[in-house]
Amino acid sequence: MKIRLRPTTEADLDFVLGAEQAAENRAYVSVWTRERHAASLESEDLSHLVIENAKGERVGYVILAGLTDANRSVEFRRIVVTEKNRGYGKEVLREIKKLAFEELKAHRLWLDVKEHNARARRLYETEGFVAEGVMRECLKIENGYESLVLMSMLGGEYEGGKSERTIKE
Repeated sequence: MKIRLRPTTEADLDFVLGAEQAAENRAYVSVWTRERHAASLESEDLSHLVIENAKGERVGYVILAGLTDANRSVEFRRIVVTEKNRGYGKEVLREIKKLAFEELKAHRLWLDVKEHNARARRLYETEGFVAEGVMRECLKIENGYESLVLMSMLGGEYEGGKSERTIKE
């Protein structure tokens, strides 16, 4: 395994803020304040996790939301990876699916991704997420608006894909 997910601590917040504000990441995620990240560490409905590589170095973070949702619909709210092109994103996504469906017993795992983020959309599609629609021009940016693509995976789709992976491996 290349990565490990662990709960984010107050001591990780400088890393988290730096990661999301880096030029290669801030175009794809909404920037939060330190206070908002700190508050999320205490929320029962959120899971804020640091991504560590095999050496124990921090290489990103993720946020899940909807942990207390009565509909068992968990949102994969954010992923930020600081070390690109090493397969961390794909591995994190697989760990998040496992966490959502096997540990949290989610019925549905969903996310939104900026329409122009073709690389992330391809990754989500190859990992079994289905595009549900476009939230047109829902984000105000410096010189206009951006659209988000809503994508999801259902528990049954995860279970089916898991058995297909086992056969291939």
